[in-house]
Amino acid sequence: MTRYGMQQLQGPRQWSICETEGKHERVGSRPRPGAFDVDEEVHYPTRPVDKDRAEHELLVNIKKATSPEETAPKQKHVRKCIVFTWDYHSSISFWSGLRVQPILADEVQTFKALITVHKVLQEGHPVVIKEAHGQTAWLETCARTVGSDNSRGYGPLIKTYVQFVLAKLRFHRLRPEFNGLFEYEEYVTLKGIDDPNEGYETITDLMGLQDQIEAFQKLVFSHFRHSANNECRISSLVPLVKESWGIYRFITSMLRAMYRRTNDTEALEPLKQRYTSQHHNLRRFYYECSNLKYLTGLINVPKLAADPPNLLDSGDAPDLPARPNTVKAPSPPPSAPIPNAAEINEQARMLKEYEDQQAQLVAARQEEERRRLEQEQQQQREFEQRQQQQAEAQRRAQEELLQQQMLYSQNQAAQQASELERELLAMRGQYERDQIFLEQYDRRVKALEAELANVGANVNSQMLSKDELIKQLQDQVALWRNKYEALAKLYSQLRTEHLDMLSKFKAMQLKANSAQEAVDRMERMERDLKAKNLELADMLRERDRARFDIDRQKSSHKEEIDRLRRELNFANERAEDSSRSKNSEVSSVMNKYNRQLSELEDSLRSKQIQIDELLSKLDGAAGDLERLREEKDQEIMILQEGMDSTIQQLSETQQNQDAMDETTNLQIDTLILDHRKKMNEIIDSILQACVHKIDDSIYELESPTQAGNLNSTPEYTLSMVEKAVNNATEFATIYNLYLGGDVGGDHVAVIQSANDFAQSLVDVLINTKGITRLASDDDASDKIINIAKVAGDAGLRFFENLQSYKLPSGQMQKKEVVMRNNSQVRGALAKLSELVDGLVPKGKAGALSRANGDIGDIVEQEMLGAARAIELATQRLQELMSRPRDSSRYSAVDLQVHDSILAAAMAITKAISGLIKAATDSQQEIVAQGKGSSSTQQFYKRNNRWTEGLISAAKAVAFATNLLIESADGVLSGTHSLEQLIVASNEVAAATAQLVAASRVKANLMSKTQQRLEAAAKAVTEACKALVRQVKAVSARQNEEEDVDYKNMAVLEFKRREMEQQVEILKLEKDLGAARHRLGAMRRAGYHTDETD
Repeated sequence: MTRYGMQQLQGPRQWSICETEGKHERVGSRPRPGAFDVDEEVHYPTRPVDKDRAEHELLVNIKKATSPEETAPKQKHVRKCIVFTWDYHSSISFWSGLRVQPILADEVQTFKALITVHKVLQEGHPVVIKEAHGQTAWLETCARTVGSDNSRGYGPLIKTYVQFVLAKLRFHRLRPEFNGLFEYEEYVTLKGIDDPNEGYETITDLMGLQDQIEAFQKLVFSHFRHSANNECRISSLVPLVKESWGIYRFITSMLRAMYRRTNDTEALEPLKQRYTSQHHNLRRFYYECSNLKYLTGLINVPKLAADPPNLLDSGDAPDLPARPNTVKAPSPPPSAPIPNAAEINEQARMLKEYEDQQAQLVAARQEEERRRLEQEQQQQREFEQRQQQQAEAQRRAQEELLQQQMLYSQNQAAQQASELERELLAMRGQYERDQIFLEQYDRRVKALEAELANVGANVNSQMLSKDELIKQLQDQVALWRNKYEALAKLYSQLRTEHLDMLSKFKAMQLKANSAQEAVDRMERMERDLKAKNLELADMLRERDRARFDIDRQKSSHKEEIDRLRRELNFANERAEDSSRSKNSEVSSVMNKYNRQLSELEDSLRSKQIQIDELLSKLDGAAGDLERLREEKDQEIMILQEGMDSTIQQLSETQQNQDAMDETTNLQIDTLILDHRKKMNEIIDSILQACVHKIDDSIYELESPTQAGNLNSTPEYTLSMVEKAVNNATEFATIYNLYLGGDVGGDHVAVIQSANDFAQSLVDVLINTKGITRLASDDDASDKIINIAKVAGDAGLRFFENLQSYKLPSGQMQKKEVVMRNNSQVRGALAKLSELVDGLVPKGKAGALSRANGDIGDIVEQEMLGAARAIELATQRLQELMSRPRDSSRYSAVDLQVHDSILAAAMAITKAISGLIKAATDSQQEIVAQGKGSSSTQQFYKRNNRWTEGLISAAKAVAFATNLLIESADGVLSGTHSLEQLIVASNEVAAATAQLVAASRVKANLMSKTQQRLEAAAKAVTEACKALVRQVKAVSARQNEEEDVDYKNMAVLEFKRREMEQQVEILKLEKDLGAARHRLGAMRRAGYHTDETD
């Protein structure tokens, strides 16, 4: 279903397809850490480890995990690889460790490496998936380099596994929000989808990935061996179970969300049917896995119900939580770009023009529809009129016919004639009606065609106007996007600066908090002092009130005493007056008044005591107040001193901040210098590796046990010398750019150019060693080796002198060292080129450079000649195969051997035919890419060494093929031996290698035609090996027939036979030495001939 078909699913516009369900359980694996920022540039490891040591341990674990034993990769080794990616947030070391291991040579190691890669992609750091996109070429190489014998049955598994891993990487590249195990919980925190089409496409892609898992697991089960150990194959099912389970749970959650968000279930029916099918397939797959004891010991295999879950009911899924609604902290959002008035007016004008165009198109379409209706009505009226006229004419004709019938009613013949005439009239009327209908249909068809043309024109005009408007809107969107990106960058920069200022402000605030606390404490003490002062004022008022009360009580008591004294005096007077009459009464009254007087005196003394106590308390409170005032004054002085020290600390902190900034700048400069030092160390190590490589080649050049490239020719060696000169100049140029820090002089270009130059120089030395077999004598051979050694030593010194610790300090002096060493290398290679040029036959040397005609035609003629030679050889083989067998001369076994030899030779010629075609395509591509603006002839003349080598290789292939056919014919006729056939087959393989090497000199690294040429050469080599195996099998069969039973032989006879064999071995060794000497002389003489027959 396309995006257009999914528009019916869009109910409310704002919805999230992933807002429902899901927390997946991990199948038999440890829980993953939380989300990490995979784009961070600098990461420090989570554990205090030595990185060099960790990388060394990583290499050891990779080597153990990809061991050649047919067992499963151990979990601890794979787990350490996964932990390394989490510790350093990088997988570069992991991929580098895989590349250096010899895993491509063994299919078991390749398969175990793919299992390890799959597990690391699943459970490693998220950056592993991002960095794995650059390793697809290595994965494709794993699939291409599978051996043809496939002895242990891992070839199809490796190819299918690589296809699945590449499909997984493509899925993650399109949807980077998914992790390695497709966990729903992490997905919903990273991705919010508002388009149902995207959800539909996501489910479709996941189901496609699930189908690939299903196909691969079926292939794995089909390759189980009953008599062998299947542990390695079973271990590949572990990541498949995990991944299929994660995809299944994710698809279940997504489908439930889509069913809940839309009411149109018919649009989702194809997905539901496919989901049901995958459910049953997964259930079968998990059931088969649960029967494998080794697999169940590693992970917990999931168990699915017989029926798929109900997608319309989301209440029975407790393990699928709703999407978390995280409330973001209010942060200053990036300011949206504010459109100016001109842009707003421009957009309004564009929309107005679009609306006017649409209105004009609608009006034109309505006018056209009106004209069409009028025309149809007019045609209908004309049709009705013609029908009426026809009916009237038919009626008149029938009336006339009736009148004629009445006249001739007596004649029977006239009646038959009238019947026939009546039928004729009816048929004529039907014919006219049919013609009218046909004319009406023609007019209707023409009208519909005209209407269709008008509608098409209107649609095209509408589409053009829409395209123009869309293009303008896209330009506006691009403009706004650029503005938004610029503002986003500015906001990120301001946010970073704001965070830095916040950290600094926090540090300053922490230091100022102590001063603020001191100020607060001082203010609190002042408030306490004010409260104490208020309390003291209240106490003073209480004292004054108490004194006033005491004075008032004293005055009242004094008045009371005076009153009592007056009453006493008055009573005394009365008593004295009445003393005579009332003595007893007076005495009682006197006692009473004395008693009251004593009581009043006692109360007066108690009041006086209370007044004294209050006065003493007032004096104590005044002392306490004075003491508290002194303490407050001391605290205020202490706080003032604290404020002064805090202000001084703030100034010192500002000075320290300036010093800290200077220290930070110094640390940054130090880091830059350290980085530059590390880069110099890396380049020095690369240069040292090139030195070791060239030193090993010089050792092989001087070693008498090494023969070099025996298939090399002087032409091919000269082309390699020319390539080495070009690579030396390119390396010197790039290194000078690197020293000057210019564009094009980065460290990657330096490393690549250094490796290219070292490899080309190594190829020169190996091929120079190989052409010493063509030298006339040992002195000439030693001279060639010495000159080649001088060139190798010059290249060796070149790399040694460019190391950082040997270069002088000045910039110009460094460049002078580079140019001087480059000049020395070029001079040494030029001398070697002159010496090797002397080995080229005089008739051939410079033939192409002196050619007056089109050199391209000469090359094409040579390639066509080689192709014709192959065709003639094929025809000759077909004639040999169709020739009648002589059953009287050969036995049935011999005839079968002859047929097998002819079949192998036919396979070789077919492979060589494909090789010549691939070589022609490669040669044409090289010329097309290398000539540039110049002509083909100029390219061939400029690269005459390479051209001569290519022609020589083509001739060698044609000659070796003819030699093979002659040897096969001779074996059939009995004139040649099987050993001659083996020699001819080896000659074909050597000529093939020479042709491939000649094309490889100028070909690009990733050229498709060069890859086809390599594949064709491999096919020729395999066919030659098959022929050699068949011949050796025939020879072994013949030797078995000639075997003698030495166990039952007499002792004297056994000794005599042993001595005869020793004598025969000595004769054969002597003949072998002489034959080798003659072969060398023949090769030297044969190579220097003007022409090869």
